[in-house]
Amino acid sequence: MMKKLFILLIVIIAQCAAAQNVEFVKKNFEGDKAGLKEALKSIDAGDVLYQQGIYMYNLALPSYLQANNFNPNNALLNFKIGSCYLYSAYKSKSLTYLQKAFSLNPNVDPQIHLLLGEGYHLNMDWDKAIGEFQLYLQNTPAKKENMDNIAAANKGIEECNTGKEMVQHPVRVFIDNLGDAINTKYPEYGPLISADESEMIFTSRRPNTTGGQIDPGSGQYFEDLYISYFKDGKWTPAEDMGPPIDTPDHDATAGLSADGQTLYVYRFKEKDGGDIYESDLQGDQWSKPERMSKKINSPYHESTVSLSPDGNTLYFVSDKPGGLGGRDIYMTQKDDKGKWGDAQNLGPVINTKYDEEGCFIHPDGKTLYFSSKGHNTMGGYDIFKSVYENGQWSEPVNLGYPINSADDDVFFVISGSGKHGYYASAKGDSYGDKDIYMITFLGPEKPLVLNNEDNLLANAVAPVKEMVIAPAMEIKTARTTILKGVITDAITQQPLEASIEIVDIKKNQTIATFSSNSKSGKYLVSLPSGKNYGITVKAPDYLFHSENVNLPDTAAYQVIEKNIALNKVAVGSKIVLENIFFDTDKATLRPESTNELERLIKLMNDVPTLKIEISGHTDNKGSLEHNQKLSESRAQSVVNYLVSKGISASRLQFKGYGMTQPIATNDTDEGRQQNRRTEFKILSK
Repeated sequence: MMKKLFILLIVIIAQCAAAQNVEFVKKNFEGDKAGLKEALKSIDAGDVLYQQGIYMYNLALPSYLQANNFNPNNALLNFKIGSCYLYSAYKSKSLTYLQKAFSLNPNVDPQIHLLLGEGYHLNMDWDKAIGEFQLYLQNTPAKKENMDNIAAANKGIEECNTGKEMVQHPVRVFIDNLGDAINTKYPEYGPLISADESEMIFTSRRPNTTGGQIDPGSGQYFEDLYISYFKDGKWTPAEDMGPPIDTPDHDATAGLSADGQTLYVYRFKEKDGGDIYESDLQGDQWSKPERMSKKINSPYHESTVSLSPDGNTLYFVSDKPGGLGGRDIYMTQKDDKGKWGDAQNLGPVINTKYDEEGCFIHPDGKTLYFSSKGHNTMGGYDIFKSVYENGQWSEPVNLGYPINSADDDVFFVISGSGKHGYYASAKGDSYGDKDIYMITFLGPEKPLVLNNEDNLLANAVAPVKEMVIAPAMEIKTARTTILKGVITDAITQQPLEASIEIVDIKKNQTIATFSSNSKSGKYLVSLPSGKNYGITVKAPDYLFHSENVNLPDTAAYQVIEKNIALNKVAVGSKIVLENIFFDTDKATLRPESTNELERLIKLMNDVPTLKIEISGHTDNKGSLEHNQKLSESRAQSVVNYLVSKGISASRLQFKGYGMTQPIATNDTDEGRQQNRRTEFKILSK
């Protein structure tokens, strides 16, 4: 017993000796006065930056670390290093230095318990963090100069309680580093993806940045945009996008349209606080980014934007006056002339008295993802989602742990399918700084496996000593259809730049217009479920092409690849009018046919010498005689409509072919539906 007490006494004495505060004075370093002099110079250099505020802490840190190498046992220096790390990309490193500062001198600074609370919080040591926050509150008088820190401590306690709950109920995900094709030892962040995940654009600070200069304010290279493509099951090595997207100054990602054809770039200038610029992909070249409308940009700071799938609504983040907090999310819509209207704050369901950032509207057109320091965050910014239904936004839902952490989780985007999300984080397997990660929302084909070495999914709770396979659950994909393909000339097979018009069949209303790429002919449109869509493809000197895509509310995510070959306006060319609708087994034109008929009228007016034949076709259900009569009557109904709108009857013929000219099998519902059609053929021009 005496032996154990003696050993314990030795340990306590050793700890006390190790915890002795060593000041930077001559008497403590008689043997190395030159080293002391250099260390004091480093401290002075760090203090000049440190005293300018938290935005300069990152620059002060190297000087402080250099002095700490000489004398690691100074309480105040350890406190300052810990403070600097709290505002760096390596926030979790702060705790070690703050703990040492406290052990060397418990009274090193009045904020020591507040910062220790933040350090434990970032390391997800919830109970210790709460204890430190409570100690700070107990020892801090409620004076005006302390109120912000008191509020921070109280909020920290709330966030820790939220974190404890979320860690106990982790969501089923894998979070994977995207690897060295995307990530480097330098910071990568702000990923943007096209809806089909075929391309990614992100921000990085690398030596090959345009201009190759270092930002004196941060000590890091200026920001540039980089691009990578997903080919053959992997990401291609990212390349700097270069001029005109990148300049010698800061250029960062702000948003990308679902089809990847419109890019939004953030640029900072002192006079405007940071604005959003817009660039279009013209062939294989990006246009020079142009500053967006004053309805969006202000003299204040606008950071990120997200375009709705129909291209008519833009969501963006700004800290301009009049909001509910520091940074709020706003929306603006296009008017009849295609101009952006007055911005509207999304209101208190989305925005809080704290900051919101990183808005992203999903290709389904109604699910908004964003980051917030408010709501039920577990620390810093957390990622939330809200759905716009019945004229209002739903209560934001935290995406949960381990997607969210005690640190900032921001600039999250998600694929059209809803299966993959992308964001930047500084995790244990990063290549050096913030890296870009892919989140896979799991289903039965990829069960979640945890073990005691899986720090990503279980690093803050009791270690899992045995393999645990979570019960299978269905992957909930977004109710969205991605329609994509290539538009070409039917004869030459050369890519075409064409206009793609999306119509709400029920409302007879054009809801969006897009263009295929002028060099590749590629197009991509996102179609939220719950509508019957008419899709028309048009190009000068070509006959228009129409498609019909009916997507009920229950339609799950799907990708439809549809390559479209357009026919020149030439004798013999034949087009199926996909969006002509009749009452069942009748020749009565339905109102939903109006847009398609108007397009045909426009073609006849544009080419006033054109003569055409309208033909009706049926499937093989029913008698030959009945189908012949029905097809002829339907063709005649179309001709009668055209004549009623001013097209000369001498330019029109109608004919019914019944079931005699099928274009698909009559053995399936889908085939029979294709055979029930209305066509027009050019007789002369």
